[in-house]
Amino acid sequence: MNQPAAPSRQDLEFNKNEDSNKQLSFQLRQRLKKVELGGGEKRIAAHKAKGKLTARERISYLIDKGSETVEIGAFAGEGMYPEEGGCPSGGVVVVIGHVQGRQCVIVANDATVKAGAWFPITAKKNLRAQEISIENKLPIIYLVDSAGVYLPMQDEIFPDKEHFGRIFRNNAVMSSMGIVQLAAIMGPCVAGGAYLPIMSDEAMIVDGTGSVFLAGSYLVKSAIGESIDNETLGGATTHSEISGVTDYKFQNDEECLDHIRNIFDKMGGQATAGFSRKAPQAPAHDEKEIYGLLPSDRVKPYDMMDLIHRLVDNSEFEPYKDLYGQTLICGLARIDGWAVGIVANQRKIVKSKKGAMQMGGVIYSDSADKAARFIMNCNQKKIPLVFLHDVSGFMVGSQSEHGGIIKDGAKMVNAMANSVVPKFSVIIGNSYGAGNYAMCGKAYDPRLIVAWPTAQLAVMSGAAAANTLLQIQVASLKAKGEQITPEAEKELLDRIKARYEEQLSPYYAAARLWVDAVIDPLETRRVISQGIEMANHAPIEKQYNVGVIQV
Repeated sequence: MNQPAAPSRQDLEFNKNEDSNKQLSFQLRQRLKKVELGGGEKRIAAHKAKGKLTARERISYLIDKGSETVEIGAFAGEGMYPEEGGCPSGGVVVVIGHVQGRQCVIVANDATVKAGAWFPITAKKNLRAQEISIENKLPIIYLVDSAGVYLPMQDEIFPDKEHFGRIFRNNAVMSSMGIVQLAAIMGPCVAGGAYLPIMSDEAMIVDGTGSVFLAGSYLVKSAIGESIDNETLGGATTHSEISGVTDYKFQNDEECLDHIRNIFDKMGGQATAGFSRKAPQAPAHDEKEIYGLLPSDRVKPYDMMDLIHRLVDNSEFEPYKDLYGQTLICGLARIDGWAVGIVANQRKIVKSKKGAMQMGGVIYSDSADKAARFIMNCNQKKIPLVFLHDVSGFMVGSQSEHGGIIKDGAKMVNAMANSVVPKFSVIIGNSYGAGNYAMCGKAYDPRLIVAWPTAQLAVMSGAAAANTLLQIQVASLKAKGEQITPEAEKELLDRIKARYEEQLSPYYAAARLWVDAVIDPLETRRVISQGIEMANHAPIEKQYNVGVIQV
């Protein structure tokens, strides 16, 4: 058993790091407060004046009091669609929570954002919610309050495979899989969007505020000349007493949400994946020391084990091949009681037994080979995998190429990509290029992928990318016979670097749902625990097979 290092000394460097990282966490909380306002206080007031709860109030009322939750995509859409007035949180709130002790996914349209209209990022976020439900066999609850597709952008949301229509295809597939889907119509539900609640197992509607129809009164008048009001056309009375489209009618939001809780109270149990869990233990070392141990300067080396010891139960970690391939740390531990296999980038400089110095955060042939074997072992033993990213990429140069870095890297990617145990990714610092792929980036189906405020995601670092792009642009100018002064070259470099640095931000990634959330480092244990709990609802049905591996 690898014993934890001694508690960190409270030196100047520690204090500097602590101040920087606490400030980043404070900024995260401030940004989340802004996100939670949705369309703003005026629109919230107007919404509540109709007798309706907000999307977040509906979720808060529905979930078990005091239970743990994980919000998905809070920053979705941030900084996007400025010409359309923005789309805070993608106009929809998605939370993994517990209802009557049963973990589930809750999707609530935020009608304070463009009347809950669907932007392209709204569709992407809804599809992510359904993906989580499907992968983990979790029940899903839709709290519908939406004006439908945002028409000025219909060409970016309507016709393609991963657009609006995929939602209803998933409704049908999820139903066939036995995944429980409940829908509450708590506001408008228009056009194609009308299929979402009605393709669910049961549909509820709130009298006076809920309505559902393929075409509203204006379109009906235009299309067939019939004059009719929306309530008569598709209100609660119409669909609960005449058409039979909805199953239940309620007088207000609270009554409707109470009924959903009653349904969950009667649901039967389900099989589990059987992942190992014991009584949770807090880390032996203070988790808050993470703030001081993670360097504020991302170029500086540090020992990843110092962070691991503050994330795992009782700070106990069982290393695998710890004297070999040392730029990747592999080993077993428990997080909030759950057994996990951890693959983490070591950021300190190490020396191999062959005498070679290896840079921290870089994947070498020996470390890739070790990780591939460890990942296969975890699949053999049915142990979920946790990837802790602070990776610059794979080692380059003639020595690495001649040593077969590509085949060794491919081996690691193959073993990871074909894993049948659930995977979870936490981006702590850098996550660049093929290193992001090997460490289970978004493209490799992690059940959850989250980033700390210190994270950066890109094909390469800002400095490297800016210098590369600069060389390309300068060469292009010279090819045209144009000369560039050192001053102009510096100005061009600064402009390129500023644009690229913005794209490195974890918030830029979160806005586009490349990560599910940006979290405070102290939330890591809770998020991983909730993730494994949800994954435990889905028994492993596929046999582990890595296919052809280069040796």
